[in-house]
Amino acid sequence: MANVNVSMLSETERELHNTEEHLLRMLEDKRQRVLNQMHQNPHRRDELQAELRSLENEIQQVRSRQGGNYMYTTTTTTITTKDYIDPQDLPKQDPMQTTMEWQQHGWDSGIQSGATTNAPSLSSKSHHDDDDIDAAGAQAMFGNWDQSYYTQEQVDEMNQQLNQTRSQRVRAAMFPETLEEGVQIPSTQFDPQHPTAVQRLAEPSQMLKHAVVNLINYQDDAELATRAIPELTKLLNDEDQVVVSQAAMMVHQLSKKEASRHAILNSPQMVAALVRAMANTNDVETTRCAAGTLHNLSHHRQGLLSIFKSGGIPALVKLLSSPVESVLFYAITTLHNLLLHQEGSKMAVRLAGGLQKMVALLQRNNVKFLAITTDCLQILAYGNQESKLIILASGGPAELVRIMRSYTYEKLLWTTSRVLKVLSVCPSNKPAIVEAGGMQALGMHLGHQSNRLVQNCLWTLRNLSDAGTKVDSIEGLLQMLVQLLSSNDINVVTCAAGILSNLTCNNARNKITVCQVGGIEALVRTILQAGDREDITEPAVCALRHLTSRHPEAEMAQNAVRLHYGLPVLVKLLHPPSRWPLIKAVVGLIRNLALCPANHAPLREHGALPRLVQLLMRAHQDTQRRASMGSSSSQQSGYNDGVRMEEIVEGTVGALHILAREPHNRAIIRGLNCIPLFVQLLYSNVENIQRVAAGVLCELAQDKEGAEAIEQEGATAPLTELLHSRNEGVATYAAAVLFRMSEDKPQDYKKRLSVELTSSLFRADSMPWSEPTDLSDVGGPLLAPDEMYREGMYSHHSSVSSVHSGGHHDMHRHPQNTYHDPQIPVEPMQDLDLGGHQGDYPMEAPIPDLGPPSADLNLDDIPPADGQLAASWFDTDL
Repeated sequence: MANVNVSMLSETERELHNTEEHLLRMLEDKRQRVLNQMHQNPHRRDELQAELRSLENEIQQVRSRQGGNYMYTTTTTTITTKDYIDPQDLPKQDPMQTTMEWQQHGWDSGIQSGATTNAPSLSSKSHHDDDDIDAAGAQAMFGNWDQSYYTQEQVDEMNQQLNQTRSQRVRAAMFPETLEEGVQIPSTQFDPQHPTAVQRLAEPSQMLKHAVVNLINYQDDAELATRAIPELTKLLNDEDQVVVSQAAMMVHQLSKKEASRHAILNSPQMVAALVRAMANTNDVETTRCAAGTLHNLSHHRQGLLSIFKSGGIPALVKLLSSPVESVLFYAITTLHNLLLHQEGSKMAVRLAGGLQKMVALLQRNNVKFLAITTDCLQILAYGNQESKLIILASGGPAELVRIMRSYTYEKLLWTTSRVLKVLSVCPSNKPAIVEAGGMQALGMHLGHQSNRLVQNCLWTLRNLSDAGTKVDSIEGLLQMLVQLLSSNDINVVTCAAGILSNLTCNNARNKITVCQVGGIEALVRTILQAGDREDITEPAVCALRHLTSRHPEAEMAQNAVRLHYGLPVLVKLLHPPSRWPLIKAVVGLIRNLALCPANHAPLREHGALPRLVQLLMRAHQDTQRRASMGSSSSQQSGYNDGVRMEEIVEGTVGALHILAREPHNRAIIRGLNCIPLFVQLLYSNVENIQRVAAGVLCELAQDKEGAEAIEQEGATAPLTELLHSRNEGVATYAAAVLFRMSEDKPQDYKKRLSVELTSSLFRADSMPWSEPTDLSDVGGPLLAPDEMYREGMYSHHSSVSSVHSGGHHDMHRHPQNTYHDPQIPVEPMQDLDLGGHQGDYPMEAPIPDLGPPSADLNLDDIPPADGQLAASWFDTDL
């Protein structure tokens, strides 16, 4: 160890010398420990030898600095114990503050500027690693010394320049913030592809520096908060409002740092004091600081529980009336976090009157604030009918529709559409949304780039569509729905088809619009592409059934289905694996298509007649079997997949009735041996079945062979009985069949029959009855009012419901089974990076701390749930 004359050194040099002496002892101690480990752990010999070599290099570098960095005198004095100052005995200061003080007084440790550091000469090969310059690099930079390109003075000057800038190079790499602006530092890097050792250490040094600083700060924050919390809790409970305000401000500052925030979380007394202070003060600043602290705590599970147990929800709901923007933000975001992640918070918010206050906040214009508010409303209304009615009474539907019309912020539109979707299944809210222009507002966003927004709008429109059949000015919506049938998203196509089916129900204006914008072609194409996906084919077929009847362009629609190659696939849908709801819809559509004479031959060629007769016989056998079981069978047993077999009987016979107008079809029907069944159906208890049975017999009786077959089956007696039916259609058809059956009978028989018919069908002119020239409109319109598409469920109709006639209502309502959807889509709501909720927002425990607060929502999508799930369309908000 070098001996120096300490008395000749300045105070700064003495301090540096002492520091290096201490560093040298530390390195030697570490070297001894490594040597001991080598003896104890022979298997780690290679690793420890490498570490030992590294320590030897460091020790050598320290000793070389001690030997060359000072102008020592020849008179040496050994450093005594009293001259040595242990750095641990020095007063502790902040490292950055100490560095600044050194720079202000012109002091330098040798690390900051290297002013007191002398590097070895470039010509020396023993220490070339210090400056990242090897012998070859020095020769490349300065040339060959033997050639005398540089004088000794120039070499010394270069050495001095590099020596003076060595510490600056280290500082530039490891502590760039300490360099002055404009300082030029020569580079020692010769190859840009190979960084120097200092450059390679730059990034890990920065990471280590930040980690150490953060660790020191974290520990300091935690210790400070732990010591301060008991005293601050007392101050928050003080009677002096000025003291309370100052304490709340200090707690708010502490809650912004993670370490001190955790200390607050571990003090229920502190949280309770904050809630009391926030609830009892009239000072705006106290309220703001207390609410801000609760907001910061609400990003942790423990904080949510403490707020909930301390009665924070009523106090936060009260703040929703505050005129201060920051207080409002803190209150709504904290409530939002509680609603998402704290069990029991939804009921507490409802009881505190939160719904009414949140609806009132919808009039504000901050889009991010509105996005959080609307999501709170969605959480509260989901699965709770009382909440939906409160939102209605507070004017919520109109405000929500206004938001959909007025803003373009995607997350706000999405959260608002979710609220409307929840409300759209409420019988009371549904008409209010429609009257406020909800369908048009939702239709504005069907072309949006956000798929989740489009799907929510479609689901909401599907819920509203049965109540919106009389809405005007939806031509644009109808056109967009037709375009969406070409989407690659199955959910979008399913919803679009269902909405079109309902909006074209008993609305001639909408039917004409859909036909004019290419709806027939789009629907046929959709059915062709859907294959066996009945959730698409069924509403599409229903829409076509509506479009092919009872409006001025119905005949064009009937022809268009054939021209776009729809007939083959429709006949195919009459076969398995189609289920009864789809079969019923196809039968009704085929009956409408049969009204166009040009469709008769194609339908016959594709085998529609035999399949209709097979379905008729199967359905009739089912009704007979149930009838034989007597009254012991329950009412629900009359349904197969939600469809009564009487409806299939009525529909198939009605379709055969229209198809029998063509002679070739009548011959095929006679050959299928179904006349006995038609005669048997005359005895049915269902009036509509009697009417269609008499109607098909009336058509078949036009041919002599048909009339004879009908008479041979004993139809005279039931037909004569039906002459006295209260249904004019039944009586008229029965009379027509009897009249046609009597054409080959003697004149006396015809005369007696005419008298009987005249007495049964008394006419005002008292003229003898004769066959009407046109039986197409006997008994009222051939086509009944359209049936509403009920999400794939045609089952919930009354026992006298009709596929094509007999009713005066658009649909048969069964509220308990309304909106039955085989696909319940599910999306989680991600709020403020706090994790998701789905369903009725169940708690999932445990969860980690929920992350830092964010000013924006983070809302992601999830694919729909299993399509096989069959649950009622109640609150399908997700």
